[in-house]
Amino acid sequence: MNRRPTAPPPAETHRNLLTDRPELYELRFPDPEYTAPRWAEAMLRAHGAGPEVLDLGCGTGRDAGWLHRVAGRTVTGLDSSAAMIAHARSHHPGPAYHVGDMRYFTLPGRFDAVLCLDSALLYCHTNEDLDALFGRLRRHLRPGGLLVAEMRNGAFFLGRTELLDAPRLDSITHEGVTLTSRTVLWIDHAAQLLRRTRSWAGDDGAPPVEQHSAWRLLFPQELRHLLAHHGFTVLALHDRPGPRTDPPWTDRGRSADAVATPATPGTAPGTAPAPAPATADGDRLHLVARFEPPARKGS
Repeated sequence: MNRRPTAPPPAETHRNLLTDRPELYELRFPDPEYTAPRWAEAMLRAHGAGPEVLDLGCGTGRDAGWLHRVAGRTVTGLDSSAAMIAHARSHHPGPAYHVGDMRYFTLPGRFDAVLCLDSALLYCHTNEDLDALFGRLRRHLRPGGLLVAEMRNGAFFLGRTELLDAPRLDSITHEGVTLTSRTVLWIDHAAQLLRRTRSWAGDDGAPPVEQHSAWRLLFPQELRHLLAHHGFTVLALHDRPGPRTDPPWTDRGRSADAVATPATPGTAPGTAPAPAPATADGDRLHLVARFEPPARKGS
């Protein structure tokens, strides 16, 4: 196992190559079949979400653009990176894009659903960050609106080390330059964070770039408690299948409802059998929850 690195300085003191240059992000993490937005659309349809969708942590706008262009939804995208939002506006037009922090944003109106894909929710590192995010969701979701999220799974790291045992090397080529990254993951147990150190080196002689980032590790039962505290009812919570699992989710040959419906224990005799029990030992976690604010007194 890798020796645990020294805790990094604050992330904002480091460049993030893939955030600074969004075209490289789409090269490093291609999605030619738009599996992520197709999965999100299937979850939205399966649970009857209305047309207005907020994509939090929308990144390059690839998913938001597909949902607008193909699914016909009215999409708003928000990301903290101005470079990502500029790329989204020019390469995936249609949605309304905004630069903002998911903990503190204020947008006009309310939405039928909020998406938090690719572990966007886990950039809220502290309990205070998470409470602030859910406060924003309560303010911006209509009653009965959906939260659809896809993220790393904290439970995967209980006794599992395969993502931590050795550095990962990846390469991409852009405009004749090959960039190679070396990624090391380690767990900061006290902060309950999965930390990442990634260094980039190109074959063009440019100075290498080192970046640091982290994700909050949330466990399934912890997430259920957090959601209930903020007025959400969990409709589905499971590890697979999803857009980034192996094998990935697919809508070919089966309905969206069959994918999105959670396990239902205690099926009565003579009724349709319950879906297979949900599991949560894979490295990704998939969530669908409905916002159900308490009724006002006297209503």
